[in-house]
Amino acid sequence: MNEPARRLSVVVLILFLALMGAASFIQVLGAEDLNQDPRNVRTLYREYGNFRGPIVVDGEAVVWSEPVDDPFNYQRSYTQGELYAAATGFYSIVYGRSGLEQTENALLNGSADALFWTRVGNLFAGEQQQGASVETTLSSELQQVAAESLGDQEGAVVALDPATGEVLAMVTSPTYDPALLAGHDTSTVNENYAELLAREDGPLINRAIAGDTYPPGSTFKLVVAAAALEGGYTPDTELYAPQELGLPNSSATIGNYGGAECAADERLPLADALRISCNTAFADLGMSLGWGVLERKARDFGWEEPLEIPLPVTASRLPESPDEAQTAMSAIGQYEVRSTPLQMAMVASAIANDGVLMRPYLVDSVRASDLTVVSDTEPEEYRQSMSPEDASDLTQMMVSTVADGTGQAARINGVEVAGKTGTSETGRDTPPHAWFVGFAPAEDPAIAIAVIVEEGGATGSGATGGTVAAPIARTVMERALSLDAEGDL
Repeated sequence: MNEPARRLSVVVLILFLALMGAASFIQVLGAEDLNQDPRNVRTLYREYGNFRGPIVVDGEAVVWSEPVDDPFNYQRSYTQGELYAAATGFYSIVYGRSGLEQTENALLNGSADALFWTRVGNLFAGEQQQGASVETTLSSELQQVAAESLGDQEGAVVALDPATGEVLAMVTSPTYDPALLAGHDTSTVNENYAELLAREDGPLINRAIAGDTYPPGSTFKLVVAAAALEGGYTPDTELYAPQELGLPNSSATIGNYGGAECAADERLPLADALRISCNTAFADLGMSLGWGVLERKARDFGWEEPLEIPLPVTASRLPESPDEAQTAMSAIGQYEVRSTPLQMAMVASAIANDGVLMRPYLVDSVRASDLTVVSDTEPEEYRQSMSPEDASDLTQMMVSTVADGTGQAARINGVEVAGKTGTSETGRDTPPHAWFVGFAPAEDPAIAIAVIVEEGGATGSGATGGTVAAPIARTVMERALSLDAEGDL
């Protein structure tokens, strides 16, 4: 063989080996990436071609897959989609997944390791692979009542079982119908998604646990009060409570709501300061305790900690190294203190549960297609937020707040309700956010709740937590107590 032919043969051999190597890499090492590539239509056909398990609330499927006569085989359907969107999320051939449709995807589509033997059984039986059902902790009645009570006001409601951490209700407003994004007509889905994104009120944002966090306002005084009790204060300890408090190294001052006077002699007990939500008393208390003490106590309640329920929860935030003036503002839930509604429900839950914060969870159990239980969620202690003694003292202070303080609109006949209102400045030229957090019954809590109505809702600039958010919380708590009495909660 002459030299040119030999060189050509070597080049051809190298190219042939390179081609084999590339093919092997694509088919073996790159297979997972190709399968996960959203442009791979075969992956979508394969995934939609298998029966996807339902998402269940109170024993009824609120999300399920229906057989259809198209290449995808199944259509994802949503009952009361707007009501449960904050939990279920959407399942879209165009935009992927969100909510439980995302976090529980491997279980729902049947590919999870926990379903291995189920898949083997299906294979030997010649049956199609089927996904598992995901049973949530939500109460359909509480979810409905919370949504109706909040109405079309922007905001959120989160309710927890203090003893277990179960999420009993999780409502965000405005909301959307996941069915708009679940269709198989891609042009229609694209149009629907574009319309949702274009809306200024952000219906795709889960305000209960994600998106923007909020200044908690006076509801953060519960954390400050917990820190004070731990530091040796009692409910009867007198605090300095001027009508207006000057801030150190600053020309700024802190006043009370409406310029009110908390006490004629500028002194009042800690319990009364919480009951009437005295800003100047808590601002001065915050400076006396020091930021380090407040920060540690906030972290005891879960601030700045990553959390999944299993939906990812935006971490609540605290300021970094604030000075005295900034500490005073932080002590009344302003400056750079930020919280999710779930975080504030966790604060109420910990106080209600003798100081023990249980880890919140949204998935109760998972069942394979043959109804065998694949997994059950066991309640888990998340933090010892405060001592039982301090929790008892703080509970009684919160009971007084509802009985004859700022939270009177949350009162329920024949039941002791513990609560705290909040009216937080937004930092913009808009009405304040209205908050209420609390639990009931105070002596044996069945529900802990947090409500936020953004920018005063329908009330606008005259809104307070006591007038706007507390009545919503009362309605939800009343229904929870009724369900609990019937054994249905």
